[in-house]
Amino acid sequence: MTQKNIFAPDAGYVSKQSDRDQVLKETYDHLRKHGYVKGNFLQHIIKREDNYPTGLDTTTLGPNLPNIAVPHTEGEFVNARLIVPVALTKPVIFKNMIKPDKELRVKFVFMLLDNYPDGQAKLLAEVMAFLAKTPVNDLRALLNMTDSNAIYDFLIKQFT
Repeated sequence: MTQKNIFAPDAGYVSKQSDRDQVLKETYDHLRKHGYVKGNFLQHIIKREDNYPTGLDTTTLGPNLPNIAVPHTEGEFVNARLIVPVALTKPVIFKNMIKPDKELRVKFVFMLLDNYPDGQAKLLAEVMAFLAKTPVNDLRALLNMTDSNAIYDFLIKQFT
């Protein structure tokens, strides 16, 4: 798989929402309009996020990096295999993946869509590898971007 086929120029966007469920609903609406997810996707992504939080503390990657979240749900609720970047104009609270009782202020979302059973695990591994190998200054620039075209261009060039 190449990076070009796991990103779509019309999938990512910038959200001005201030609440996790609002971000997930807005993302669902955006992805549904483009045919990337099914009608029952929203209820399942919220339920999965409630039960298995996906917020990631980025302090281990470098100083002053915004936290991220990687929400995903089972493949039966999606129509494509994509990583969907969603920049948040203000931090949104997600629960921590490693310590589910802790809250994280998240500024960037990588939503994972994979229509194969358990395919999101491979996409998650690819996102984690990208985060680990990207120079901190480049990563900081990406996670603070608020232009969906610039985010797409960055990811197409840097995500391998």
